[in-house]
Formats: sequence, structure tokens, C-alpha cells
Amino acid sequence: MKKILFGLAFVTVFSSCASKKRLAELQTIHDRMKVELNDCNQKNADLQASLRTKDTDLQTKTGQVNDLQNQVDYLKKNNNNLLDRMADLSVVSKAGAESIRKSLETLSSVSSSQAKKDSINLVLVKNLKRTLSDINDSDVQVEVKKGVVYVSISDKLLFPSASYVVNKRAEVVLGKVAQVINDHKQLDVLVEGHTDVYPIQTQFMKDNWDLSVLRATSVVRVLQTQFGVAPSRLTAGGRSEYLPKEDNTTETGRQANRRTEIILLPKLDEFFNLLTEQK
Repeated sequence: MKKILFGLAFVTVFSSCASKKRLAELQTIHDRMKVELNDCNQKNADLQASLRTKDTDLQTKTGQVNDLQNQVDYLKKNNNNLLDRMADLSVVSKAGAESIRKSLETLSSVSSSQAKKDSINLVLVKNLKRTLSDINDSDVQVEVKKGVVYVSISDKLLFPSASYVVNKRAEVVLGKVAQVINDHKQLDVLVEGHTDVYPIQTQFMKDNWDLSVLRATSVVRVLQTQFGVAPSRLTAGGRSEYLPKEDNTTETGRQANRRTEIILLPKLDEFFNLLTEQK
């Protein structure tokens, strides 16, 4: 009996040990399958992300292809237009083609001359401002207008009231301007007198026309006789009250309008020679 009980106990214990071992094996299998499932889920997520990226790239490439196609269509259209124009140009005579060529050369030369003139103007402005640096800016102004350099000198600096006799102090200023003028002999000089709207009438002057002209000729004489500017380069003119810089209804405006302008111009004969050479 004891043997039987012992045998049953042994079988029971053995069976229990076998069950625990099997359970452990199943747990191991479960854990491994769980890891594999997680790996599979991660790979699936990575694959989905890759597909989304490729879809975005595909849309971008499609857009680029469409842009390129639009450019090709545009170039084709322009090419057809050019071909049509070439067909029109094919009927231009030899003389007409030569005329077009000369016109283009003239435009090129004029553009080159303009660039050169702009460079000269820049040098002139810098030299004048440096030379006149000790003069009050309200009395002397240097600027480029209409492609040429203007030196505008107030009449309170140049002349006594209602007079056309140049002040001694003004001769210093004119001497500095003359120095720059003499350094650029390729330029002509136009001196213009300007007045405000208040009329003048004296024994020697009928009106503002006379005053503006006489003031211009006084400045020209100083430039010629005292500072050696060649008279062939000089022109004197009066504009009276008819080219104001500012409003004549205020004292400040009238004061700005009472001025003499020294204008540095390219020699007209050289300019016309340039155009003639291109014909």
C-alpha cells in the first residue's frame, strides 16, 4: 500500500514539474511572439511612413514636371514668334539692314558717352564740394540737374542789393570754382543770372532782364580776367524772374530765387562731331 501511495505521489510530483516546465516553455514562446509582433508593427509603421514620404516626393516631382512642361510650351511659343519676326526681317533690304546696324552703333556710342559724362559729373561735384567746403551751404550749392553740373551762388554773397558789381568776398568763391573749371578744359561754362519778381528800374537798368544779364556778364568777366578761364568757353545769359527755384510769395523763396548759376556743359561741337562720325 505504501508503495502504491509513494508511486502516486511521485507521478503527481512529476506531472506537476512537467506542467511547470511546459508553462515556462509556453511563456517563453509567448514572449518571443510578442517581441516578433512588436517588430512587425514597427516595420509596418516604418513602411507606412516611407510610403507617405514617397507619395510626397511623387507629388513634388509631378509639380516639377508640370513646371518644366509649361516652360517648354512658353519657349515653343516664343520660338514661333521669333520665327515669324525673322520671316518679317527677311524682307529688309541690304541698305535697310546697314541702316539698322549703324543706328545700333550710334546708340551704343551715345550710351558710352553718357556713361563717360556721368563719371565726369561725379568727379566735378566731388572736386567742387571739396574746394568749396569752407563756404556756407546756403550760399553755394552744387548739384547735378538735367545731366549737367550746376553751381548756384546766392546774390547776397555775390552782389550788393540791386547791384551787378561783384563783391571782393565773392571773388574768392569764383576763384575756387574757376580752379575746377580750368582743370576740366573739355567743358564749356554757361553763367545765368536770376532774380525774384520784384521789379527794378534805375538809370542803367530798365527791368529784371537787365539786372540778370548784367550780373551774369560781371561773373563772366571775373572768371576770364582774374582767373584765366578762356573766353571761348564762356557764355553769359539772363533769365530774369522766369525760372524760379522756389515760390516767390515768401521771403525765403525770393531769396533762393536771387541767384547766379554757373553751369558746366559738354562742348556741343564735340557732341555733334560724335553723331556725325556715326553716320
